[in-house]
Amino acid sequence: MRVTHINADVKYAQYALRHTQCERDNSAMSLGENIRQRRKALGWTILDLANRIGSDVGNVSRLERGKQGYSDEILSKIAAALGCPIGDLFQGIPAESNVEVATLGSRRIPVLSYVQAGALTESVVPYTNPDDWLLTDFELSRSAFALRIKGLSMYSPMSEESFNEGDLVVIDPSVEPLPGDFVVAKNGEHEATFKKYRPRGVNENGVVIFELVPLNPDYPSIRSDYTHVDIIGTMVEHRRYRKRR
Repeated sequence: MRVTHINADVKYAQYALRHTQCERDNSAMSLGENIRQRRKALGWTILDLANRIGSDVGNVSRLERGKQGYSDEILSKIAAALGCPIGDLFQGIPAESNVEVATLGSRRIPVLSYVQAGALTESVVPYTNPDDWLLTDFELSRSAFALRIKGLSMYSPMSEESFNEGDLVVIDPSVEPLPGDFVVAKNGEHEATFKKYRPRGVNENGVVIFELVPLNPDYPSIRSDYTHVDIIGTMVEHRRYRKRR
């Protein structure tokens, strides 16, 4: 599917189908609740479970909240860590068709270029002259916007998390990032950057030191104690577009 204009969004809403592992799927929400209940029964924090499955707090938190899809591999690791069969994680989830007609969102948000996103200030709301518009059904702040991924710094085909060039990410400046979340930031240059957020501690002034990490190991990280970096907003939705071969 390719969503680049409002007309394309309408066409997509009429015909597209959504898989049960979609971020807003009710089954994902029920699965996340089951994982959370079993984790708490063991007296574990989200960090405890993340460490046991080789993941991070952000991934586990989004999975438990139904904001992230899941793979067979990650479910196997979670079930093994919790000491239960994978089937028990789906306990109470009714069987249903694995597809449903997608609904069209009613909220329109601007799709900004990297230059526009990098120039954002509190005075630039609402946005003017965006590259495009995107429809979403998420509850977002007035300052939310979308960014189309470019380049390969966030492409990692061997990872559960990967962003292809051309994918769209929805960013909400009102959402504070958690460890493992994905953020848009600027470091004084003309363009914004999209990276994974990783806190590294607190300095003597009580300011959080963080690192912005690419998923592609061939690209450098950015540390806030070496380079002045401002977080613009946190990713709340990822739309992946698959190209025909």
